[in-house]
Amino acid sequence: MPTDTAIETGLVRTVCPHCHAVNRVLAERLGATPVCGACKLPLLEPKPYALTELNFDKHLQNSDLPLVVDFWAPWCGPCKGMAPVFERAALELGPRARLVKVNTDEQPGLATRFAIRGIPTFVLFRNGREMARTSGATDLGSFLSWVQGQQTE
Repeated sequence: MPTDTAIETGLVRTVCPHCHAVNRVLAERLGATPVCGACKLPLLEPKPYALTELNFDKHLQNSDLPLVVDFWAPWCGPCKGMAPVFERAALELGPRARLVKVNTDEQPGLATRFAIRGIPTFVLFRNGREMARTSGATDLGSFLSWVQGQQTE
C-alpha cells in the first residue's frame, strides 16, 4: 500500500529497477504498466530484482511502495526452495509492493547492516523503516499472509 503522502498527492514515488532513476507515477496508473521517465523500461515488472550496496538505499529511501527484501545466498537450500515462492509472491503483490533480493555473499555489508543471522530472511520496509522480518522457508499462502498482514498495520 502506498504511503499516506502518496495517497494525498495522488503520486507514488518508485525507483526504476533498471536504471535506478526515481519516478513519480499517478496512483491510479500503478497497474497500467508505467515506464521509467529516464530509460523507458517498465517500472513495475511483477518479478523480484537484485539490489546491491550501491543502489539499496536509493530504493529504500525513494519509494512509497513497501519494499520486501529477500536476504539469501546461492548455496542455501532453503533459499533455493523459496526462490519460486518469492517470484510468485511478486506476481501476486505487484504493483502494491516491490520485491527485491540481496545476495548476502555478494553484499555482506547489507547483511551486516541489517543483522542478518540466518537465511533466507525476509524484511519488509515502509517509508524507509523496517516494519517486520521473518526467517526460513514457507509456502506461498503463508508468505503472502505475512506480507499483507504487515501492510495493513
